[in-house]
Amino acid sequence: MKKENSTNTGLEKGVRPAVARTDECGFTVLETAIAMVLMAIVGLGVASLFFYAARNTVSAGDRELAMAVAQQSIETLRSVPFSDASLAATSPSGTSSTVISAGRNYSILTTITDSNFISGQAKTKTITIKVTPQSDSSQWASNVSSLFGSVTLISQRTSPVMGPNRQF
Repeated sequence: MKKENSTNTGLEKGVRPAVARTDECGFTVLETAIAMVLMAIVGLGVASLFFYAARNTVSAGDRELAMAVAQQSIETLRSVPFSDASLAATSPSGTSSTVISAGRNYSILTTITDSNFISGQAKTKTITIKVTPQSDSSQWASNVSSLFGSVTLISQRTSPVMGPNRQF
């Protein structure tokens, strides 16, 4: 007589067993949801980093153009004779002008101070040029007058005439 197996798996009759198999692979819905949340957090961090870098790239471009405008202004004042009217001393608040460069408006504040007077004539002039990008209609451009948004150049010019302290 044939002895029957005491554990019936149900495979003989085509029925699936009720006990879970340990050799199955895959992810549960909970594991997939947790992984998606973690990837979303990392993705948002990378996106905010991208927008931060893009904003700073635009700001660096504005400072670069502001530097070019400031250098052009200082070179213009260096090329005129020392006694020229454009090198006359300004008030402490300076003189303001606006220039357009690369489609962007820049405010130029020029301050010229006379010093080292000999016989009533200034022998040294300190030229300060501060260039600030003007805000456009964008909301992010409203705070460009900060330390990092403006460029300041300072130059000194001296009279070509020898002073009384030189002896030959």
